[in-house]
Amino acid sequence: MSDFLRHFAERFAELDASNLQRIDELYSEDVVFRDPLHEVRGLSALQDYFAELYANVSQLHFDFHSHDQISDGEGYLRWTMTYRHPRLRGGAPIRVDGCSHLLWWDKVYQHRDYFDAGALLYEHLPLMGGAIAWLKRRLA
Repeated sequence: MSDFLRHFAERFAELDASNLQRIDELYSEDVVFRDPLHEVRGLSALQDYFAELYANVSQLHFDFHSHDQISDGEGYLRWTMTYRHPRLRGGAPIRVDGCSHLLWWDKVYQHRDYFDAGALLYEHLPLMGGAIAWLKRRLA
């Protein structure tokens, strides 16, 4: 297991609304962060993105399951994110499995998250959630 990935996962899991200034310990100034819903470029924009994310949820936690380095400066983290949002699922916990692909030198300069956007958000929206559940039943 990569020391870099283990250290990154530990530090990332410690992030919360009160210590987001520590993002600069993990990411380079020119970081590019992508997930199925967003693309963020630059450290300042990433700090703003995370600040907004933490401001809109009542709980957010990452459990990292594996850390796989595939070459020098490239690896994957598998994780489960648990969060609570007051307007989704009545504030009940929502769990989403995902994977992060990271590129780094001394800090991460590219971070790409892969996860099911429906499981994260769309399935829990009042009107859209019912339609997605119906569609999943029809396709199953």
